[in-house]
Amino acid sequence: MDRSSKEKMVADLAEQLVSVKAAFLADYRGLNVEKLNQLRVELRNAGAEYRVVKNTLLRLAAKGTTVECLDAELSGPTAMALASGDPVAPAKVLSEFAKNNEKFQLKAGALEGKRLSVEDIKALADLPSREVLLAKMLGSINAPVSNFVGVLAAVPRSLVQVLGAIQEKKAA
Repeated sequence: MDRSSKEKMVADLAEQLVSVKAAFLADYRGLNVEKLNQLRVELRNAGAEYRVVKNTLLRLAAKGTTVECLDAELSGPTAMALASGDPVAPAKVLSEFAKNNEKFQLKAGALEGKRLSVEDIKALADLPSREVLLAKMLGSINAPVSNFVGVLAAVPRSLVQVLGAIQEKKAA
C-alpha cells in the first residue's frame, strides 16, 4: 500500500469517525472468514459497520475525534465496529458473538468520547433496546392520565349504581 492510498484511507476513516456515536474494538485472531462475514452481516443489521484496520492508520484517523480515547488499546490485530445510530444493538451483537466464539475478544469501546471497558460494553448490551425504553417511558407518561380517566369514570358509575339500588329498593 503506497503513501497516497494510506493518506486517503486515513482521511476517509477520520471522516467516518467524526460522525459515529460508538466504536468497539476487538481481537479477531483465530476466526475464519465465514464467522467474520456472519458477524459483519449481524452488525450491518444492527446499524453498525465492521472493519479490520491497521493500528497506525486508526491512531492517525482518531486524532481529534471521540474515538481518540481508545489509543492505548491499539495493539495486535484490531477489528472495529462503528455505530452511527443506537449503540446498544451493536453492543448486543458483539457481546453475544464473543460469548459464542471464544477466540473473539472484545478489547474496549468508546461511547461519545467516553472509554468503555469490556464490562461496560456488556452492561450496555444488557440494556433494553431503544424501542423498549421508549415504550416504557410512554407507559409511565400515560399512567397518570389513564388513572385520572378511571377516577372520573368511577364517579358517574357509582352514581348509577346508587340510583339502581334505590330503584330496586322502591320496586321491592
